[in-house]
Amino acid sequence: MSAQVEINFDGIVGPSHNYAGLSLGNLAATAHAGETSYPRAAALQGLDKMRGNMALGLTQGFLLPLPRPNTSWLQALGADETIDRRLVAAAWSASSMWTANAATVSPAADTADGRCHLTPANLVTMPHRAMEWPDTMRQLFVAFGDEQHFTLHTPVPSSFGDEGAANHMRFCAGHGSAGVEVFVYGRMGGPFPARQHEQASRAIARLHGLDPQRTVFIEQNPDAIAAGAFHNDVVAVANERVLFTHSLAFTDQHGAYDAIRAQFPELEVVEVPASAVSLEEAIKTYLFNAQLLSLPTGEMALVVPLECQESTAVRSWLDEMLAGNGPIRKVIPVDVRQSMANGGGPACLRLRVVADPATVDPRFLLDGAKADRMAEVIGKVWPEQIDTADLGSDALAADVIAARLALLDMLDLSVLA
Repeated sequence: MSAQVEINFDGIVGPSHNYAGLSLGNLAATAHAGETSYPRAAALQGLDKMRGNMALGLTQGFLLPLPRPNTSWLQALGADETIDRRLVAAAWSASSMWTANAATVSPAADTADGRCHLTPANLVTMPHRAMEWPDTMRQLFVAFGDEQHFTLHTPVPSSFGDEGAANHMRFCAGHGSAGVEVFVYGRMGGPFPARQHEQASRAIARLHGLDPQRTVFIEQNPDAIAAGAFHNDVVAVANERVLFTHSLAFTDQHGAYDAIRAQFPELEVVEVPASAVSLEEAIKTYLFNAQLLSLPTGEMALVVPLECQESTAVRSWLDEMLAGNGPIRKVIPVDVRQSMANGGGPACLRLRVVADPATVDPRFLLDGAKADRMAEVIGKVWPEQIDTADLGSDALAADVIAARLALLDMLDLSVLA
């Protein structure tokens, strides 16, 4: 079998990127509701992050913005621009940019049939996201259409909320080797909705053909959800043998470590204590919504938002970590402020797929020349700014639609128009 590598598929920030504050429990999104957004800058920030990953020697892919505004969704509700401004804003949402919620992915090394399995998330908890999966699935069918190497499932039935890879971790000796998959779920009853249902996680594990002896289910700490950690990847991230986590991420923190070690004894935990970085500060800076990456040199690097460098507590802890002998040897700050203001850090923006790049549709893989062409299109046709009061405007809708189509045309992906 050809070499399997981890490919990060980042979401291109769509031309309708705005701050409507639609996501209950996402404190950043609600705090910035009504502010002016800058779609062009947002998309270019995301593209710069992808360029940075390529400069590290990593394979980089991307997924495209979904069609917006979603007028067919409004029509199905019998709604128009005069009925409910929140419904209108939902139809314009660019939230598919956070591809960590696009699907849950199990690499071929973990599955019974030796193929990489993907299950698109149903995202039923939030109306502006629940409409995403049909278009996401259509795109995944194109990107991962090689049925010899990939199996694409339909979403888990909507009675059980599933938010994709943002609540999924994997531990392994190397990305291409067999791993232990960990699903993190929440329980209802707190001030904010627990978006990942335990039964959704268990269904995905069964559908993907995972070995029950190499699959772990862990409950997210309800205090973390109440503090604004609406997905597990806001308080914990994993890579190969390492779990980088806040000390309050799980309901039974040490029980979670024990459950993982029972299946993966090589586990190495890098725990940030609440006494050093409070749960609130971790969520404000998105310290854990970072990309924990294995570099070609063998080192691990943590790609964090600039906000981490601006927090005294977080910066001090990161400096202390780097001064020690732990597994994470580099910290790389990136500017994704436009995404951060809507509640998405570096990890939210990417879906990790372990696969042979030769089996992926090459139109979804990034190189320097393609990145330059994408930046040129985005710089010309993405709206410079959007005020939430303009959502529903016919003129803005025409600009947003034309911008997306221009990018698809440049990428020879008009099939997704």
